[in-house]
Amino acid sequence: MTSTDIGPADHNTALPSINPATQEVIGTHVIADDTAVAAAVAKARAAATTWGALSFDERRTHLLRWASTLVRHSDTFCELIHTENGKPIDDAYLELSLALEHIAWAAKNAKKVLGAQKIAPGVLMSNFSARLEYRPLGVVGVIGPWNYPVYTPNGSIAYALAAGNTVVFKPSEYGTSVGNYLAETFAEANPELPEGVFSTVNGYGATGAALVRADVDKIAFTGSTATGKRIMAAAAEKLTPVLLECGGKDAVIVAADADITAAADAVAWGATANSGQTCAGVERVYVERAVSDAFVAEVERILRGIEPGSGDKAAYGPMTMPSQIDIVRHHIENALKNGGTAVFGGPESVKAPFIEPVVLVDVDEDSEAVREETFGPTITIRTVDSVEEAVRLSNNSAYGLSSAVYSKKNGLDIARALRVGATSVNSVLAFAAIPGLPFGGVGDSGIGRIHGAPGLLEFARPHSIAVQRFAIPGMALLSYTRTDTTMKLLRGIVSFLHGRHK
Repeated sequence: MTSTDIGPADHNTALPSINPATQEVIGTHVIADDTAVAAAVAKARAAATTWGALSFDERRTHLLRWASTLVRHSDTFCELIHTENGKPIDDAYLELSLALEHIAWAAKNAKKVLGAQKIAPGVLMSNFSARLEYRPLGVVGVIGPWNYPVYTPNGSIAYALAAGNTVVFKPSEYGTSVGNYLAETFAEANPELPEGVFSTVNGYGATGAALVRADVDKIAFTGSTATGKRIMAAAAEKLTPVLLECGGKDAVIVAADADITAAADAVAWGATANSGQTCAGVERVYVERAVSDAFVAEVERILRGIEPGSGDKAAYGPMTMPSQIDIVRHHIENALKNGGTAVFGGPESVKAPFIEPVVLVDVDEDSEAVREETFGPTITIRTVDSVEEAVRLSNNSAYGLSSAVYSKKNGLDIARALRVGATSVNSVLAFAAIPGLPFGGVGDSGIGRIHGAPGLLEFARPHSIAVQRFAIPGMALLSYTRTDTTMKLLRGIVSFLHGRHK
């Protein structure tokens, strides 16, 4: 996924917010330089004392109050998302709905996941009680994307807040107004909280780089693999931990026993919704030969009625980031040059700022359209002779974010064979809508997880506490007073506990 990448070095102090469909400037934002970023982090550090000291129940109240405020302002907010991001109003509302589900899950489950736990001390330490407690990290820096400017960064923001951290959020330069609205509604919902619990810093890549260098306790980034690597390298200078979600080249396997109508419907939507600008969306399909022709024909039939635009009837909107248009065009041309066939659309489908759906079949597996993230409303479909071949080709990628499988009988078994962080069986993207499921990938798709219990644990540090309740005479193992008798007794206990298994 391409987002918040390092931009030109000669930007002025004002960042324009631009409607991608019309190129109209809808607002401007002051760019935060190093000093401004440091000040925002310092304010967040001061607020962390108050926010981190609240109980889980108190933080739950504040977060749910924020969610209710977002619901009350949903019409205004969705119109802003439509205007700045380009996606249709209905898609904006769907994105907000999913974000609200995650705010609620994090708020309601933080106590269960991060609350103090009693730990069995074991026979040798039976005179001790043991506890595992979790502490907030402190200040979390979040660098967000433009394709889902509410849902995706919220996977870090809500979970970090629920865990007791304060957050400094750097929205994408293509979603600055949306990002600021998130922070403004949090403050509106919780006027009694100190400034700095959840704040934003605005700017291009230089602002994000300043946030990485600042006095933060963790960086959560969503964007391209190349930028993620640079962030990780910069964070390593202070040993600042990172959470990186760097996109994917997500595959769908359609087995011979699949419901072809349902599979084609899901693939057509998963490949083109949000103009294909979905890190976990559909980019590659591997379909068994017995159903390949019927599947391709059904995908084509569905896409004939799908058109991009900015009006109420548009199926999806413009490309949000102008430079991505050239990448999509190049991938289409490269696929055709390397033996692929466009059965629907083609280079002529690129009509900036909109791109009509493009279906490419049997593209060379070494082409850029198959190997690299296209991030546009295009899809490659390849016919395979077996599910095993489909699995092998799906796994033959530097990325490993998500996938989908269509099979009436063997979906779960096929899913287990895939080298990814998430899989939907007989659906696409369902895992993203289930708050309790963690989301993240392997390989070039990143490090760490958002959502679910692992998403909360990403933003807390474990604190192990052992308390001696009483001394055991003659068993001073952790002392220079230890005797030969003590060691003889220890050897006997160890032999009994661990030496009897064959």
